[in-house]
Amino acid sequence: MTSVTALRGCFAILVASLCAGTMGSVRAQGPDVGTEAQRESGKNLYLKNCVQCHGEKGDGAGYATPHLYPRPRDFTTTKFKVRTTPNGALPTHQDLVNIIRRGMPYTSMPAWPGLSDQEVSNLAYFITTFSPDFSNPENAPQPLELPSAPSTTNESIELGKKLYAETGCLKCHGNLGRGDGPSAPTLTDELGRPIRAANLTQSWTFRGGSSREDIFRTMTTGLNGTPMPSFTDSLTTEQRWAITDFIVSLSGSNGPGYTNLVVAKPVPDPIDVAKGAASFESAPVARFPILGQITEPGRAFHPPTTDLTVQALYDSESIALLVRWHDMSAQKTGKNGPSLPVPPEEEEQAPGGAQPAGASPFGDAELAPAQKTEKDPFAEEAADAAPTAPSEFSDAVAIQIPSLVPVGARKPYFIFGDGQSPVDLWFFDLARSEPLQFTGRGSADVAPNDTGDLTGVASYDQGEWSVIFKRPLRPTSGAAFSPGQFMPAAFSVWDGFSRDRGNRRGLTVWQSIYLEPEVVPSAVGPMIRTALFILAIEVIVIGWMRWRYGARTGEDRGGEQGQQAATSA
Repeated sequence: MTSVTALRGCFAILVASLCAGTMGSVRAQGPDVGTEAQRESGKNLYLKNCVQCHGEKGDGAGYATPHLYPRPRDFTTTKFKVRTTPNGALPTHQDLVNIIRRGMPYTSMPAWPGLSDQEVSNLAYFITTFSPDFSNPENAPQPLELPSAPSTTNESIELGKKLYAETGCLKCHGNLGRGDGPSAPTLTDELGRPIRAANLTQSWTFRGGSSREDIFRTMTTGLNGTPMPSFTDSLTTEQRWAITDFIVSLSGSNGPGYTNLVVAKPVPDPIDVAKGAASFESAPVARFPILGQITEPGRAFHPPTTDLTVQALYDSESIALLVRWHDMSAQKTGKNGPSLPVPPEEEEQAPGGAQPAGASPFGDAELAPAQKTEKDPFAEEAADAAPTAPSEFSDAVAIQIPSLVPVGARKPYFIFGDGQSPVDLWFFDLARSEPLQFTGRGSADVAPNDTGDLTGVASYDQGEWSVIFKRPLRPTSGAAFSPGQFMPAAFSVWDGFSRDRGNRRGLTVWQSIYLEPEVVPSAVGPMIRTALFILAIEVIVIGWMRWRYGARTGEDRGGEQGQQAATSA
């Protein structure tokens, strides 16, 4: 018995020690925060590449922050938008790696393709040092199980469209997904800073990626610190894939397809601007990216408009251009102008910063205390939200072309021209019923030059402005348009909700307008005629060569026969 008891005791000790060793190994693994050497290497990379925006303390307070929108991520809050973990949870190490590698489209956060995989990993490890939550074993992130994407069907898209409305997505994103829902102007992040709902018709701007898997992940995990919730508990996997398919159907997955050329199509009948966009159905669509005006005082570092589309037609007398862009809300009150001043203090503060009560949520003054209370955008009362106060500044758009057709390669300065090369501005303050003309010789020298030649109409519908400009091909003053020629053109958009005016606006660089000739000669006829001409020449040359060769051969033979006869004699 004693030996048996001793044996059992030894076995118990052995099992206990094995269990203890197993438990110890689990604890030893702990959170994935890397080694000290990895974090130190990541720190060096952070101080070189990241501190300018995210700050030395990782609190998003770098010296570039006042000019950035959206604000850089505050790593100390542990609220990360793009993750594979549940709502409110920390991201995994791989989540951090993915964001560093890919960046955040249409923000100041770039992709970092030049860093090696080890460098990106070390940088991700260093980011975890800004909060003790990452080293707490109880907070170790556990990624959700994200299933593979099923095939898209018409039925899933229709179901997604139905769920999109029933779930309340349209309250922020709008009926057509353009980010113009009734709650859109009131949305804020967890710190009370204004935030814009994603434009679901422009998947290339999605911060977390534009693939079906990326969209499904966002539907599943939500975006921490924003009004975008997780739908894991409220929607089934099938329903989340259905909404994903509907979102993909709104913009497709081919990207923006930016170009640098507007092709103006000829039409036989006089252009009637009263018919609106319907007149332009036959004209090809050109999409141009919008940049911030960051060169002249009054800068706009992050204009809310990311791009615009342009179509053009011309008849025997006039040319007309249709300019369209998405806007969260139409500002049809107030005023705007290409030379309105912008106080320096507004330039020194980021959009969505502090602003007074009643001011635009995307302006640059102090947020009222009442605005800092985060609201539920999916609550029923959000659909009946009170209209926002009239804006001080209206929406506006402008087209600029050289005052004289350029002879060489040099164009005027693309920001309102210069002293040597002025530009004509076709400016439409969308609080007015008609456009105006200006002459620009630089930002500080913009003068009215309204000849009365320019006419136009404008309309706003479900998050989109449609503005038509019409002007004679051969105006009273200014550059004339001619079929078969190229005309430089640049575009500007002012967002009144963001208090844009004057130099504070989004713009494009120089693009081109080409008037396609009314009768385009076919290349087939000239090609056939050229080929026949060459063939005829070849036949003549070959025939002549054969004739010459035949004649010479005959002479040679005759000479040989004569010699033979003489020899015989």
